[in-house]
Amino acid sequence: MMDEEIRPVPGGWLSHERRVLLLAFFIGLPGSATALILLWTGAFTPKVQWTVTLVVVLLWMGSAAVLREWVVRPLQTLSNLLGALREGDFSIRARHAQPDDALGLALLEVNTLGSTLRAQRLGAVEASALLRKVIAEIEVAVFAFDGAGRLKLVNRAGERFLGRPADRLLERTAGELGLADTLGGETPRTVDWRYPGGSGRWELRRTTFRQEGLQHHLVVLSDLSRALREEERQAWQRLVRVLGHEINNSLAPIMSLSESLKGTMAQDPPPEDAEEDLRQGLGVIAARAKALNRFMASYARLARLPAPELDPMEVRPWIVRVAELETRLPVRVLGGPEMVIAADGDQLDQLLINLVTNAVDASLETGGSVGIEWRRRDRGLEVVVKDEGPGIADSANLFVPFFTTKPHGSGIGLALSRQIAEAHGGTLTLENRKDSAGCAARLLLPLGR
Repeated sequence: MMDEEIRPVPGGWLSHERRVLLLAFFIGLPGSATALILLWTGAFTPKVQWTVTLVVVLLWMGSAAVLREWVVRPLQTLSNLLGALREGDFSIRARHAQPDDALGLALLEVNTLGSTLRAQRLGAVEASALLRKVIAEIEVAVFAFDGAGRLKLVNRAGERFLGRPADRLLERTAGELGLADTLGGETPRTVDWRYPGGSGRWELRRTTFRQEGLQHHLVVLSDLSRALREEERQAWQRLVRVLGHEINNSLAPIMSLSESLKGTMAQDPPPEDAEEDLRQGLGVIAARAKALNRFMASYARLARLPAPELDPMEVRPWIVRVAELETRLPVRVLGGPEMVIAADGDQLDQLLINLVTNAVDASLETGGSVGIEWRRRDRGLEVVVKDEGPGIADSANLFVPFFTTKPHGSGIGLALSRQIAEAHGGTLTLENRKDSAGCAARLLLPLGR
């Protein structure tokens, strides 16, 4: 509710000034009346009586008027100071403001209040100017609508988004601007829109605020297309780099051997060992072709991961079953609470098998052991696979598809595992252990329905 204008309330004919004057008059009345009675009952001449009477009355009335001014004038000064503060003029100060008397202390407090309000207003003006500058320069479209859906504020990015200057946008309704959908629905959310200023995918965020007691809506639109294009470009660069590396590793020896065998068969007569060279060369070509075929099959497997089919799954039997599949090294099941999650059992089997296989590979290098434990964490499940291997030397390429440090590795195990975890709404991280040598793989999964 807006503040109503404060109107003075009539207080009758006895104002504060009149009451002070009457009080001063009645204070001097006993003394003046006594003096006049003694004067007029004594043996004085009429001239003396009238002269003294006039002097007493004038002194009496003058003292009352002076007392009135002493009381009223400081209050008027305080009223003027407070009125200036109310009007926003913080430069006026009261003189003779000393803390050694009540009036001086009151004036000193008013002066201090003026200085405080001046500093606060200066800070508010500077903060408001900074906020306006930031809103004007940020690369997200900002719109503020009042309760009736009329546009009250728009920044430069919003002008570019709608393709019109601010003076042609303000006071128009969200429906007239084509932004009616922004004032409803869930938030935040991602939407696909086409507007004069551009088209693509946008992130919509909306909140409410109050101005002059009235509710307003603040709508923020962030262009995700540029960021998505940059991420897509980097993903393609990484993919092309890895694919080119693997394909060249297979095609280079195939091309070299093909040219060598072609030259050998062109000789007349062919060398005595031509048949053996042909047999060995074709064997190498076949081996490299099979390796390239396995690589492409691995890529197809990573790219065609189906959506998980969620069903209730008990955690303990799942972990015990996967641990028993590893025969190269005993995998210790360290235990955890009895839990049931909603997940795709086949995909989680593949995920945990990949983690256990990597842990066993690392532990076999150092003669260490492997253990699995699980616990409840943040209304979800955390599974930790610990090994006692050499640890992680370079974590930058852990989840890069087809990157591997193993002689016969495919480089898709961790990438596929993280993809499965994220498809279930979870995360997968690897880090070096702090309690001992080795690595710990942490899998976080929601409990699901």
